Amino acid sequence: MSQMLPQTVDAAACWRGLCARDARFDGRFFVGVTSTGIYCRPVCPARTPRRENCRFFPTAAGAEHQGFRPCLRCRPELAPGHASVDAPARLAQAAAAAIEEGALDEGGLPALAARLGVTDRHLRRVFDAQFGVSPIDWAQTHRLLLAKRLLTDTALPVTEVALAAGFASLRRFNDAFASRYRLAPTDLRRQARGALAVSADPAAGLVFRLAYRPPLDWAGLAGFLSMRAIDGVEAVETAAPGRRGAASEPVYRRIVRVPAPRGAERIGWIEVARPGGRGAAHHVLEIRLDAALLGAIPAVLARVRRVFDLACRPDEVAAALGPLAVGHEGLRLPGAFDGFEIVVRAILGQQITVKHARTLAGRFAAAFGEPVATPWPTLRHAFPSAASMAGREPAEIGALGVTGQRARTIVALARALADGSLRLEPDGDAAATVERLKAVPGVGDWTAQYLAMRALGWPDAFPASDVGVMKALGVTTPREALAAAEAWRPWRGYAVIHLWRTLAPAPIEATPS
Repeated sequence: MSQMLPQTVDAAACWRGLCARDARFDGRFFVGVTSTGIYCRPVCPARTPRRENCRFFPTAAGAEHQGFRPCLRCRPELAPGHASVDAPARLAQAAAAAIEEGALDEGGLPALAARLGVTDRHLRRVFDAQFGVSPIDWAQTHRLLLAKRLLTDTALPVTEVALAAGFASLRRFNDAFASRYRLAPTDLRRQARGALAVSADPAAGLVFRLAYRPPLDWAGLAGFLSMRAIDGVEAVETAAPGRRGAASEPVYRRIVRVPAPRGAERIGWIEVARPGGRGAAHHVLEIRLDAALLGAIPAVLARVRRVFDLACRPDEVAAALGPLAVGHEGLRLPGAFDGFEIVVRAILGQQITVKHARTLAGRFAAAFGEPVATPWPTLRHAFPSAASMAGREPAEIGALGVTGQRARTIVALARALADGSLRLEPDGDAAATVERLKAVPGVGDWTAQYLAMRALGWPDAFPASDVGVMKALGVTTPREALAAAEAWRPWRGYAVIHLWRTLAPAPIEATPS
């Protein structure tokens, strides 16, 4: 398939992808069918429409902007997202990710533009060039698709669906739904119940499915997170037969702290598993959410996508990495649920083994975190927020066995994150953030690059001074490591994960600070 431009698509290539129902094209384009007024994913199980009735769009928002309604069978809201390393595309993608977490609910477009370091006029121009719609249209599509998912997969009352999807009132929700989809929310729920085979089990809480492009090395990803799991906050366990996930498959569970509209925050538990089955319909992760997270569903799902790198295009990454990725093409770049949590993890991990860093992180969470009730005895408390640690004295952290310099660095970074002078989100400027981090006493290149990998999701981050990386490359200096990795640009972050994989089960990240 030829390369598709941001605002347009190669219709002939899209048609071939649609006929093939190739899952690698899922999320790269959508097809609107003029004879039905419906738009679908290229993996839709419905009969392939006639070529002359097809209109191709790079985004769901673009299809809806032209008046097409989402398909009830393939469900465009479940399509995997996009990943890009092109600068204008990064800005547009960063804005889209922030909007999907509810950024426009607080301060509107001017506030989002200021957060991204551009004018709102420039943001509108770049966004339209990338996606073919305005940020406001994108936000409306996202809210309506989330509402559609809640109506289809949960038994939540329509009023709660409206609020959870980000609408200020039930009236506005009903008006937007009727205008865009030409039916009432209750009518869609009734149709969906009859048309779809999969729905949420009310006893299991809120259940969502997020798609990814295969292959996905789920065992490798879960193993990476398991090795670094913070005691009491997160755990990787094995699914029992008959439970969510296939038997003997890992299940990831943790307590999350996420922002909610109007400056609030929600704390609750989540469970992430890969359901059994084969084929495109099963290229999904299943997420079960605590009801306490109802007011922050967009933020939770966005962070799950981030942690498990669901926007990755593994074929492109594997092609760039060549022999390094052979046999492990589905390995992803693990992200972070919270910037401050990964900051603490990185600072504690300086010059010690992964196991030792995990022990210290567990002590830190137990000492300063908040107790949370969960279905599992292994999950007991939420990781403390940056705001809660900004007023602490370094000596309080030092009492846990942390060196004085690292304790001071953690407090300094907590204060910077709390007052907004530092942001560790994927929508940030990675290069500028790395330099900002390195200006903090106690943060060297390794720590900054590690945070760029995990917190910023930067695919080209490369901690050249990492002992494990140098060992895997067979070199002895960071300069040699950088030279050896040059061929892997712009996916050096993925190369790091593969290099660490070659050392397993030996401890890694035992590095200079």
